[in-house]
Amino acid sequence: MKRVALLFLSVFVISEVCSESSKYTTKYDDVDLDEIIKSDRLLKNYVNCLLEKGKCTPDGAELKKVLPDALLTECSKCSETQKNGSKKIVRHLIDHKRDWWNELEAKYDKDGTYRKKYEQEVKEKKSK
Repeated sequence: MKRVALLFLSVFVISEVCSESSKYTTKYDDVDLDEIIKSDRLLKNYVNCLLEKGKCTPDGAELKKVLPDALLTECSKCSETQKNGSKKIVRHLIDHKRDWWNELEAKYDKDGTYRKKYEQEVKEKKSK
């Protein structure tokens, strides 16, 4: 379950895709994720964009565009900064904004595919 959100919010740091086979742009790797986390208004705007409940900023629109690919490829086109940033956002959503997280999961992981992959990964890490 956290993997889905990790991939989601990794894309908060991503805004453009150079091409299908390349990495996502690192243009937004310096975005202050703490600032977004501290502001319910900012975070909710991104969530609403992803849920098609509100307007999207240019980076939010790009996030919505690349999110399916990021989920499908397990963020293989993400930079380390993007992967780490998405983990931070995911933890925040799951721990503090569970309703928002549930809505995002319902839209982007209807059959639980990504949640199952994540749960298996967590089990494997715990057994090591």
